[in-house]
Amino acid sequence: MKIFGGYGLAVIALTAGISAGVLMGPAKRSATLAQTNPGVADKSDKGEVERGRYLVEEVAKCPECHTPRNERGELKADAWLRGAPIWITPVAHIRNWAENAPALAGFPSFTEEQGERVLEKGTGPEGEELRPPMHIYHMNHADAKAIIAYLKSLPRGDRAQ
Repeated sequence: MKIFGGYGLAVIALTAGISAGVLMGPAKRSATLAQTNPGVADKSDKGEVERGRYLVEEVAKCPECHTPRNERGELKADAWLRGAPIWITPVAHIRNWAENAPALAGFPSFTEEQGERVLEKGTGPEGEELRPPMHIYHMNHADAKAIIAYLKSLPRGDRAQ
């Protein structure tokens, strides 16, 4: 799929987010997560984890790039947020375009401080520039903490592609 600059990304993300919501609604995702990682919510603040889930899945739409897709283009529930190839490409060259989105499930690659830096300051884990198509966020601290709590609540696992 080809797109035009940053505006196309927003349209693609919105369209894909609506499609993903239809294909696998929040209730199905929550049930799948509960089956694959029982008891996790008991170990952390359920309200913060649920708020983080909402921010990740319904606001930021992280699964659109960080979850692999099946042959029909649907997000794979069994590989939720475990990293994936970037499925969109720009029409014109964009410097430093990422080919893969890293795994987020279980928060495997980052410290909390690094995650907060990405979400609150809009820079990479070590202060570097984020690679497109990653969005640059400037979230408040409470939202960043909720997102990290949700990501930590997810089971880690190999990328299922």
